[in-house]
Amino acid sequence: EKIQNQTRLRVMLSNGMNSEVKVMPDAASARALEVLGAKCEERNCSIELKEVGTGNQIRAAYEVKTQKEAKVFGLFKAKMQVQAQIDADSGEVIRAKKPWWAFLASEQA
Repeated sequence: EKIQNQTRLRVMLSNGMNSEVKVMPDAASARALEVLGAKCEERNCSIELKEVGTGNQIRAAYEVKTQKEAKVFGLFKAKMQVQAQIDADSGEVIRAKKPWWAFLASEQA
């Protein structure tokens, strides 16, 4: 959609509402990786625009998934799947998720 010579991206949600996408994928992934303390260059990393929430709380959000190296109990190497959801309208972090055993592990840089 073009408004005053500017292109605006809107998505139709399942509840019939429109949501404007103000945050582009590169900015959303940078924010998510900052929150998660991860990097995408050397690891598998994916970003996907999804619909999150329920009822009237549905909104468009980017879901970023990647892996981090960790040491469980400081001894055993492990790969930790981490993910974050970033609001496509405001750029705020909706949710960050790590495995249940993350508190037992020290994350590698």
